[in-house]
Amino acid sequence: MSFTHPWILMLLAVPVLLTAWTWQHRGWGIVLPFDHHVHRPRRWLGRLLALVEVAPALVLASAILILAGPQMLRQPTQARVLTNIQICFDVSGSMTVDGRYEMARKAVERFLDQREGDAFGLTLFGSHQIRWTPLTKDLSAIRQALPFADPRRQPIHMSGTRIGAALNFCRENMVVEAVEGDRLIILVSDGFSSDLGDGFAQADVGDQLRRANITLFHVHVGSDAMPTEVADIARQTGGEAFVATDLKGIQRVFRRIDHMRPARFEPGGTVPMDHFVPFALAALAALGVHVMGLLGLRYTPW
Repeated sequence: MSFTHPWILMLLAVPVLLTAWTWQHRGWGIVLPFDHHVHRPRRWLGRLLALVEVAPALVLASAILILAGPQMLRQPTQARVLTNIQICFDVSGSMTVDGRYEMARKAVERFLDQREGDAFGLTLFGSHQIRWTPLTKDLSAIRQALPFADPRRQPIHMSGTRIGAALNFCRENMVVEAVEGDRLIILVSDGFSSDLGDGFAQADVGDQLRRANITLFHVHVGSDAMPTEVADIARQTGGEAFVATDLKGIQRVFRRIDHMRPARFEPGGTVPMDHFVPFALAALAALGVHVMGLLGLRYTPW
């Protein structure tokens, strides 16, 4: 045990001196006729009365110890391991069909609620890529940015779909920004990619993601067939690809991703922790004894 303000412990001399003074100056009281009679010994009563007398000094000593700031080293705690998650959001024109953008947006927002404590980034892509929000633990920044991912608000040159370029773009940003923790890319898209037409490009993208220790999960929105190239890249990195045709389906996919890559915890170092409880309990007990003594169990002058 240690104390934050050890110099305050010098004040413990006050209750010690107070107890000594009380015992030395306690008189024998007024002698009455029955004091000359022989009485049976009651040692327990004397000790109990002595305890009642020193109770105020014990309360004062406990208060001084609390003011000194007692601390104990706490056992190792579990610290959350940071997970860096890039949301790679498709804003091409096809995302306006059947309310795909609205469904994907709501699912992403609920996923953010499940991953409090992780760092998120948002990249919008179509024919080109826009780094909208860098990795941040301020998840409100991602929520406020999602309305700008509406495909109806995008310029005409964003109407295409280039998933390969978007994944390379996210990988480069992740390597620069994610200095610690796990790395995930969640690709939300509904169409085929114009730059993953051959197996060589697909294998190269997957290999670079794997070397950067990035796991890819693909959420394919809508009723169109999932591009096999993207599914193969996800498996190559240790991730998986899912098809979701409605809001509930997308939400189930995000819950499954959350279960597949749950938050990890590792032991943290010991830290000093306030240790007031024993001294507070001692003060309450001494105060209770003193109050009981005031109700009748105390020395009287006769």
